[in-house]
Amino acid sequence: MIRRQFDFEQKYRDFMSKLDQLKDQAEGMDFDLQKELVDLEARMSGIRAAKYQNLSAWERVLLSRHTDRPGAVDYIEYLFDSWMELHGDRQFGDDQAIIGGIGFFAGNPVTVIGHRKGRNTRDNVRCNFGMPQPEGYRKAHRLLKQAEKFGRPVITFIDTPGAYPGIGAEERGQAWSISEMLMTLSSLRVPVLAIVTGEGGSGGALALAVGDRLFMLSNAVFSVASPEACASILWKTPEKAEEMASALKISAGDLMELGIIDGIIEEPVGGANQDFETIAGRIKEALHKELDILMNQDINDLLAQRYQRIRNIGKHFINEIE
Repeated sequence: MIRRQFDFEQKYRDFMSKLDQLKDQAEGMDFDLQKELVDLEARMSGIRAAKYQNLSAWERVLLSRHTDRPGAVDYIEYLFDSWMELHGDRQFGDDQAIIGGIGFFAGNPVTVIGHRKGRNTRDNVRCNFGMPQPEGYRKAHRLLKQAEKFGRPVITFIDTPGAYPGIGAEERGQAWSISEMLMTLSSLRVPVLAIVTGEGGSGGALALAVGDRLFMLSNAVFSVASPEACASILWKTPEKAEEMASALKISAGDLMELGIIDGIIEEPVGGANQDFETIAGRIKEALHKELDILMNQDINDLLAQRYQRIRNIGKHFINEIE
């Protein structure tokens, strides 16, 4: 059976809890085990650190989907001052799977757009489990054009299994809304910086990923389709998803080697869900550094570099095929 949860952390905590119990019991014994127990604790910490340095592709997929993993709402609340959320696409409705608005970063106004999954069952349903409808992308498109009008840089947070594939979404123009996002981001006359914070799935993720810089958290994934979907297509069973995850090259390290992303933001040991303050601080540092560079460039030069960046990705894959 395919693993559906990343359970290493729970096993580690269970072991350390038993170790604490053993320490308490050892205090009442006639001989001292303190040194041996401290050594064992240090060894287990080393094993844990090594584990997170050598996760398999499928384990990273499971971590990227962790229910406690921070999302766009968490990062927005931590990173941006005077946040004001903006709603609706002015055509159909307000898709809760996309959050967008205006805030201040380091004293400068920015437009922020991200995927929103929700924290509990009610939120998951309200946000459609992070799968945007066309109106969500039209809302994002409206905010992009607004950012361009007022000269605000754009920051996007990507975390979605993919755009919603339902009949209603298709009837309302899902494919067109995503393609419009791609065209707009390609030529938007303000800096665009994207960060994959969790699961970057299919065109639903790509719709927010085109820009001047694309970063990934070290346990995030980014792919044209989920491992389960690819396994179902190629092998007629989703049970081979774990094997497919390795073949797809969807981890941050693989995509860095392929030239798809521009940088990796390292997560603390245990993943972003174990230490939010640390990962949020590292994202803040990356935003400071990259926005300073992008904001000081001539916009025409920036657009030329963006165009070349996209062309280079296509050129790489043409060379791979040849």
